[in-house]
Amino acid sequence: MATNYRTMECEPRHVFEVLGNGWLYPGWVVGASRMRGVDEAWPAPSSALHHSFGVWPVLLNDATSMLEWDPPRHALLKARAWPVGEAHVTIDVRETENGCRVRMIEDTVAGPARFVPGAVRESMVHARNVETLHRLAYLAEGKAKAERKSAEGKA
Repeated sequence: MATNYRTMECEPRHVFEVLGNGWLYPGWVVGASRMRGVDEAWPAPSSALHHSFGVWPVLLNDATSMLEWDPPRHALLKARAWPVGEAHVTIDVRETENGCRVRMIEDTVAGPARFVPGAVRESMVHARNVETLHRLAYLAEGKAKAERKSAEGKA
């Protein structure tokens, strides 16, 4: 199980606006290369994102589903990347004085990736999720900055 943290200069709701827009998934998830579809009910529990992962010409189609959705505090996703496996990805956000603190926990739950030694798997997932949270911060903080700029223009 890999745990990553990132402080972001935005409100928790900005993070959940990004998570709630399924079409942005490949913009923040390392390895996701394109979207094929987003269930109309996304991000409601049991809804799914239909994406591809990998790099052309080796692209594999799969899906990520929402297991729990409690904005602006908590989301639990089941990310599939077969034939590698499946993982549960927990995203918890708490407000701080200058923005928010995001915790991402990824735990492999099925597939061949479970047989990679724990420390090796954890270090690889941790490194990937440093970049994933970096990308998520760009999108969420960008939303916050655009909102502030719009509000300034109206004042």
